[in-house]
This record gives sequence, structure tokens and C-alpha cells, in this order.
Amino acid sequence: MNIFVGSLPFSIEEADLRESFEAYGAVDSVKIITDKFTGRSKGFGFVEMPNDAEAQKAIDELNGATVQGRAIVVNKSEPKPEGERRSFNNNSRGGDSRGGYGGGNNRGGNDRGGNRGGY
Repeated sequence: MNIFVGSLPFSIEEADLRESFEAYGAVDSVKIITDKFTGRSKGFGFVEMPNDAEAQKAIDELNGATVQGRAIVVNKSEPKPEGERRSFNNNSRGGDSRGGYGGGNNRGGNDRGGNRGGY
């Protein structure tokens, strides 16, 4: 089972998270999501446990538990539906329409280019 863990303290390490879940059973993998530019934790991650019963027990007991002063959120991770990804792409298409506004700026750029030609 893939488990989402949120509201993590930014200082927590994957080894600490693994240890918390190993108290309930075998853990296949632990991944804390980090910002690709700063490398800083984004405050959430995922834990994979092969045994669904152990995973459910970990979810039941760790959800709301305090870790380094923060109440963490633990629940079953559901795969993101394709529709959500598409709606994100629709938002970026909306960005393309703003690119039309940028086209107005390009016309302004042409005027400036014409001015440069006059120098």
C-alpha cells in the first residue's frame, strides 16, 4: 500500500520516517518530497508497505500523531486521476491565452525595434 504522509516537520529525515512506520511492519520505500531548486523538504512524503493490514494499522495509529511538535496527516495515497492532470494542462493553456497579451508586448517590441532603426 502506498501511504501519503503530510504536515511533516521540514527537518525530518527519510530514515526517521521509515523507523516510525517499521514499528508497524515491513517498509518497502520511503520518499520525502523536496523542492527541486532548494532541496528543502516540502513537508510531505510517501511510504510504501507491502502488507495492507500493517499499512492500515500504521495509518490508523500515526494519523494525527505528533512528530517533532507537529501533528502529521497519514492516509492511503490514491493515484492522481488523469482528469486532474488534464485540468492542470488546461490551466497552462489559459497561460497561453495570456501569451496573447504577451503578443501585445511583442508589438510594442516591434515599435521599439522601429525606433532603434531610426537611431
